[in-house]
Amino acid sequence: MTDKELVMLAKEAMQYAYTPYSNFKVGAALLSKDGQVFKGCNIENAAYGPTNCAERTAMFKAISEGVREFEKIAVVASSGDYAAPCGVCRQVLFEFMPEGKVILDSDEKGMITYTVEELLPMGFGAKDIK
Repeated sequence: MTDKELVMLAKEAMQYAYTPYSNFKVGAALLSKDGQVFKGCNIENAAYGPTNCAERTAMFKAISEGVREFEKIAVVASSGDYAAPCGVCRQVLFEFMPEGKVILDSDEKGMITYTVEELLPMGFGAKDIK
């Protein structure tokens, strides 16, 4: 699957975002190493703490279906500009795809790509638990 196709799937996912408080919609599309795609959107809550980001929604859907290896994730936002994963999402991505690609898309600037390790240098992982 091309990066552009994955971005289009993330845009589809963004349409389902539940954002009555911020009105900031985010969509994500996560590609597993075996070719499956898991889409996610952000889901807000009036208490804010229980809010879940699009990246974690996609990842948790995949994990709950038994998928554990991933290649890349595309993330888009209703603002039309880049929306990099938050710190919590970076940590979750690091757990399952530290060398995976994160594709961000901007309507005006196009796509940019990072590895999870670039977004979370010195990330905490299983190797750190002794």
